[in-house]
Amino acid sequence: MSSDKLPSFDKTVTVIGDVMLDRYWYGDSSRISPEAPVPVVNVKSREDRAGGAANVALNIRSLGAKCHLIGIVGEDENAVKLEGLLRQSGIEPDFLNIREHPTITKLRVLSRNQQLLRLDFEDSFAALPSEGLLDIFRKDESDSDIVIASDYGKGTLSHVSKIIECAGKLGKRVLVDPKGTDFSRYNGAFMLTPNMKEFEAVAGKVTDNADLERRALLMIEKFNLSCLLVTRSEDGMSLIRPGHRAVHLPTRAREVYDVTGAGDTVIGTLGAALACGVDLVDACEIANRAAGIVVGKVGTSTVSPEELDRALCGDDSSLSAGVVTEDELSKEVKRLRDEGKRIVMTNGCFDILHAGHVSYLKRARSLGDRLIVAVNTDRSVKALKGPSRPVNPLEARMQVLAALDCVDYVVPFDEDTPQRLIARILPDVLVKGGDYKVEQIAGHKEVETNGGQVIILPFLEGYSTTSIIEKLKH
Repeated sequence: MSSDKLPSFDKTVTVIGDVMLDRYWYGDSSRISPEAPVPVVNVKSREDRAGGAANVALNIRSLGAKCHLIGIVGEDENAVKLEGLLRQSGIEPDFLNIREHPTITKLRVLSRNQQLLRLDFEDSFAALPSEGLLDIFRKDESDSDIVIASDYGKGTLSHVSKIIECAGKLGKRVLVDPKGTDFSRYNGAFMLTPNMKEFEAVAGKVTDNADLERRALLMIEKFNLSCLLVTRSEDGMSLIRPGHRAVHLPTRAREVYDVTGAGDTVIGTLGAALACGVDLVDACEIANRAAGIVVGKVGTSTVSPEELDRALCGDDSSLSAGVVTEDELSKEVKRLRDEGKRIVMTNGCFDILHAGHVSYLKRARSLGDRLIVAVNTDRSVKALKGPSRPVNPLEARMQVLAALDCVDYVVPFDEDTPQRLIARILPDVLVKGGDYKVEQIAGHKEVETNGGQVIILPFLEGYSTTSIIEKLKH
C-alpha cells in the first residue's frame, strides 16, 4: 500500500441484492441416530445473523461507513427478525415486502465448529417485475457514488442490467459480486469480483497468472467493464485493468476456520474504501487484509477498523495460546470479542490430568471458538481438598493443560471460587462438569445477566483424581 493509514470510512455505500437471514444452531454431537446413519446434535444455543447482501451491509457498517440497503423480503416473522438485526447495527433497510414469498432463510447446524447440515427456506424472486425495486433505488438520495450489487442467485437482481444502467446515469460506480455464468447481465458495471471457480466457469480453465490476465482482459472488453478482481482463496486475489500491470495480492489469512461470507467482506470493504476516495489498488489490499481476518472466524462475520489497522501495520498477531495472567487474558478477550469469537470458560483444580478431564475439556471447547481454563492456585486447592493436595504444583498443572489442543488459555485464580474472575471475563458460555444445578455454579448470575449461557456437562464415568490417588497408595 502507498499508505498504511486507514481511511476514515465516513461515506455512504448503497447495497442492493439478495438479503437473507442466517440461523446457526450449535450443539454437541457424540452419537449416531438409531433411526438413520446420521449424527444426533443436542442443540445448546442458537444465533441469528443477517446474511447475503445484508452481511455486505454489516461489513460496511462495522468499518464505520453508512449503508443504504435495498432488498426483497417476505411479510413474515423472519423479515421482522432480519430488519431488527440490521437496525441494531445502525442500518435502516429499505425492503420491498412480498406477501407470497418467504424471507430467504438458511439454517446451519454446527458441532465442534463443523457444519453438519444446512437447510434452505426460499422461493425465487426472479419472476417479480423490476419496477418496485427500481423505484426504491431511484429514490435513493444518499451521497454515495458506490453501489454494490450482491447477487446470490435468488432473483432479487434478475433485472440487474436496469440497475447498472440507472446507476450509470446517476454517476455511480457499480461493483458486482456475480452469480451464475451469464455475466452479460452485468454489462457496464465498474467491477466484477468473481471467485476463481466463478471466473473459470465463464472464462475457461486458467493455467497460470499470464493466462488469467489474458482471459480477464477479454472478459472486461466483452462485458464493458472497467476492471476485474478475482478472489483466489489460498492464492489471494488478482486485480486486472486494461492499460495497467496486473496486481496479484497474496493471501493474508493465518488460519482458516470458515470461508462463509468472505466474499461479502471483500466487496463490502472494497466499496467502503473506494467511497472514501482510496486508490483502487490500495482499496483491494485493504479488502484482502479484511478477508484474511474474517476467514479466521466462524460463520458470516465482519471486521472492525481496529483489526484492519493492526493487520495493515503488520501487527496481526494475537496473544499466543497458553498460560496467561489475568490482565493479559482480559485484554485478549476484548480483542477476541472484536473479532466475533465465541468464548467458553471453565475452571477446576486439574491436579492429576486424566481421560475424564480431557473428554470434558474437548466437549467444552466444541461449544465455542476459544476455551479458557481457570485453575485453582495451590493455596486454593489446599483450602478445598485438604493439606495433602495438590499432588502437582500450580505451574505444572497449568503447563499440562496448556499443552492440550482443545485448551486455548490457562489462567490461575487464588480465591476459593472463580466468581470474581468470571465476572471480569464474562464468557459467552460458562461450563461446569459434574452433577450440579445452574444456581450452584460460581459466576452463573453474572454470565446469565450478561446474556451468556451456563452449561453443565457430565464427567466421564470411571475417572477421578481421588480414585487415582487411592490406587497409588496401594
